[in-house]
Amino acid sequence: MRRAGSVRDSAIPGFLATGRDWVDHIARSSPARLALLVFASIIAIETALLSLPIATASGDRAPFADALFNATSAVCVTGLVTVDTATYWSGFGQAVLLVGIKIGGLGVMTLASILGLAVSRRIGLTQRMLAASETKTARLGEVGSLVRAVIVASLVVEAILTIILVPRFLTLGESVPAALWHGLFMALSIFNNAGFVVLEGGLAPFVGDWWIGLPIVVGTFVGAVGFPVILNVWRARRTPRRWSLHTKLTLVTYAALFVGGVLAIAVFEWTNDRTFGPLSLSEKILASLVHGITPRSSGLSTVDVGEMREATWFLLDALMFVGGGSASTAGGIKVSTFAVLVLAIVAEARGDRDIEAFGRRVGSSTVRLAVSVAFIGASLVGISTLALLMLTNMRLDVILFEVISAFATVGLSTGLTPNLPDSGKYLLSALMFAGRTGTMTVAAALALRERRRVIRMPNERPIIG
Repeated sequence: MRRAGSVRDSAIPGFLATGRDWVDHIARSSPARLALLVFASIIAIETALLSLPIATASGDRAPFADALFNATSAVCVTGLVTVDTATYWSGFGQAVLLVGIKIGGLGVMTLASILGLAVSRRIGLTQRMLAASETKTARLGEVGSLVRAVIVASLVVEAILTIILVPRFLTLGESVPAALWHGLFMALSIFNNAGFVVLEGGLAPFVGDWWIGLPIVVGTFVGAVGFPVILNVWRARRTPRRWSLHTKLTLVTYAALFVGGVLAIAVFEWTNDRTFGPLSLSEKILASLVHGITPRSSGLSTVDVGEMREATWFLLDALMFVGGGSASTAGGIKVSTFAVLVLAIVAEARGDRDIEAFGRRVGSSTVRLAVSVAFIGASLVGISTLALLMLTNMRLDVILFEVISAFATVGLSTGLTPNLPDSGKYLLSALMFAGRTGTMTVAAALALRERRRVIRMPNERPIIG
């Protein structure tokens, strides 16, 4: 018996070693596939926890479709929900969602690097490759600094937001535990662009509350601008001219879309009796700021999006599809992708041979990648929209809005999601997963092999346009 026990005991470390070797191999050969596997595993765990009776306020088991959808929405920091977060889930269920939001916001691969750093005081090659897959860092030497930037930025901003929001909830008559919980939950939801609201009645009562609205605007910006930008700006904070091309493109494009979105939404909704119309001037300004920033990916809304005009829906569709910065908590095709496409169009219109911005030239491989990301994103949105049209009898504009919101992990909703059939919920869950992990990550993970061709064919230009 003792001999059998020792054989069994020795087999366990061997099994663990084999598993570690397999993970190391996948991490080196295809980090994207491992990223998808880990994300899917986290969603499965979240789904199992939300399926427990203790997770609901009523004590009944949540339907599998609802548990899966809300777990996916939390881990993918989307915010689309099929049930009311504040009333349907118990404290345990809300805590499960909050953990999913935190993991999804940091990125599972970044979290793995954090754990490795905490244990060994250094980041090994495997952890660097995993984090590079999540944070879109090309040079592995920068991953350590970027991971530290992720840790510092997330903890500091979330702590500041919590400190700001908790006193506000206390002034509204909430108990200290309730104010702390609401402040913490909303702080993480804002910074991670998660879009979940744990307040009964949502954010509608705070449409003119600058104490709540301004942290939403600032927190969303910091969370959606991207960790590489935060790191670069911090390092060269005294010499902005030394900012990288990515940082400059992201900040300029982000600011332009934000200002344009705020002004356009204000114009479209200023006289809408169902949204901005009854509000005072101060409330209209704040509502315009909140809804100008929320398409970046936060999904937090202080007015009923379903009552907005169709022109506003179309504008929000475009803003959500673009999304936020690369390697951020935001989704979409990313503002840098949009910027590169615009620069390519401008260069072609001018007849320029090279695509240039801020004294730098953008390579053709970057343009091809931008086109691929945009096309894959548009294809996913188109296919999903067509599928939902077949599954429901809803209008195209409503379905398109919901689909883009899911793909871009925004969370804004016209009210369609809770009424979807289970098949529609599964479809949007898959779309949120693809949107969070990244269109190019999904494409790379599904690729069976990388083609390396020695012989190149003769060059010839087909007629375009």
